Amino acid sequence: MSNEIDWTTLSEVEKIKYDSNYLRGTLVESLADPVTGAIADADTQLSKFHGIYQQHDRDLEKERKRQKLEPAFSFLIRVRLPGGIATSQQWLQMDKLADERANGTLKLTTRQAFQLHGVIKKKLKPTIQGINDALMDTIAACGDVNRNVMSHANPAESELHAEVYQLAKDISAHLTPQTSAYHEIWLDKKLIANSKSDVEPIYGDRYLPRKFKMAVAIPPYNDTDIFSQDLGFIAIEEKGKLIGYNVSVGGGLGSTFGVPETYPRLGDVIGFCTPEQAVDVAEKVVLVQKDYGDRQNRKHARLKYTIDDRGLAWFKDELNKYLGYKLQPAKPYTFTRNGDRYGWKKGTDGKWSLNLFVEGGRVKNTDQLQLKTALKEVATEVPDAQFILTGNQNLIIGNTSEKAKVAAILKKYNVWPVGLSGLRQNSIACVAMNTCALAFAEAERYLPDLITKIESILEEHRLIKEEIIIRMTGCPNGCGRPYLAEIAFIGKSPGHYNLYLGGNFNGTRLNTLYKETLSEEEILNELRPIIADFAENRNPKERFGDFVIRKGYVKEIKEGKEFKH
Repeated sequence: MSNEIDWTTLSEVEKIKYDSNYLRGTLVESLADPVTGAIADADTQLSKFHGIYQQHDRDLEKERKRQKLEPAFSFLIRVRLPGGIATSQQWLQMDKLADERANGTLKLTTRQAFQLHGVIKKKLKPTIQGINDALMDTIAACGDVNRNVMSHANPAESELHAEVYQLAKDISAHLTPQTSAYHEIWLDKKLIANSKSDVEPIYGDRYLPRKFKMAVAIPPYNDTDIFSQDLGFIAIEEKGKLIGYNVSVGGGLGSTFGVPETYPRLGDVIGFCTPEQAVDVAEKVVLVQKDYGDRQNRKHARLKYTIDDRGLAWFKDELNKYLGYKLQPAKPYTFTRNGDRYGWKKGTDGKWSLNLFVEGGRVKNTDQLQLKTALKEVATEVPDAQFILTGNQNLIIGNTSEKAKVAAILKKYNVWPVGLSGLRQNSIACVAMNTCALAFAEAERYLPDLITKIESILEEHRLIKEEIIIRMTGCPNGCGRPYLAEIAFIGKSPGHYNLYLGGNFNGTRLNTLYKETLSEEEILNELRPIIADFAENRNPKERFGDFVIRKGYVKEIKEGKEFKH
């Protein structure tokens, strides 16, 4: 341990990272321990860097305590998938692992990644090996590093897609941790006797102060919610050619109830870089955060707080020093929406892509919908198709020349076409109960039912097709990006939610707390008159989020520091 570091002033996780021998810790011993379904406390922090979260089934918690049993531990495994693109063969492998190693479902996340849930400890290693067998991995899907890099999802929507997707892959590869621990622990590579010879040229021996998120967007679509990211690249096009990227820094949505110094913040556009400079800019932004981010208080450790504490001008000056050159002035652009565009679209190459709605991002079979079976059949019968995960928990069956075959399979299982309200097709829900330890209330399991009840109100006012961004999370940490929604619910306690209004349709404004700790009945009673007012008194083409601010239901939030829970 370094004698130059006063560990008493730093968060406990900083010491765990430093002492971990480049993310090894005692993970091998924890995995081999047959006495418990859990891993050691310090290893629960380190396992995140390997793409793993330890969880337990909260539905069984009381009964297991009554029987004096330990919690029903299991693990979430997140697969790193830059830009969200998987092959048909990779989809089939994930489908197989879900059935054989997990709980039989696939979760499509808001970061364009796969998640497997319900993996017990003895199945962790073979599951990760199965993921790697399909040329995917889980390293850096979680932890205090750069996580899965998002990009514009639909290849049929822009001729720039291939270049943007390549940038997401290049950044991801450049910022992947270099430790050999992942391959040693999970893939049975030979252990290195003096593994301190490992070097992390970017991250060092303590990695970042906190997680770091990046995305790339192609205007006019903001489907990666670029301003929620620590670092965003906004593609700038001239005469059909990519000339570079506007750079946005300091976004982040996590916050904590009762801790006013934590708040969501939208990123600031600080300049423009050429395509050749983008990876370098990404690295140097990460290095500034590594060197100046708060390592004492993990709730205050994201880039957004580094910028707010020191000032945006300071950050730009410091970044220029790290780069050795200045960013150019930002260039004009326009975002029109941040949701997905559903249905078929033909690309300029003649290939077709279909954007499908996946409620809550959960791919599973139910009595009403055999979604998992349908997608497995598509992957089997249409091997040229790509399976592209969107930033809104949905799925694109992309870049295929066999539109008719895909359409026939999906129609057979009643997957597509389907009638969706404008509200439902713009919904996002985090996992929350029953596995997330941070959740105060339901989200994924509850939001579909609540939407059905809100749809009844919309139907009364002939607004069923009106597109409104609605999101729900079980806690204020922001995993479902609730603070950018026109209507948002954040779990406060079982069955009770804070209601937020006033985000906008293109993801460039935070919403505002409207009412606290509402039950379902109270939520519907609060929304009913607002929706009626919207139907009667909206301006032509006015969006719901803009309307509630214009009419004074909530005040517009200009910057994150103004946000209150």
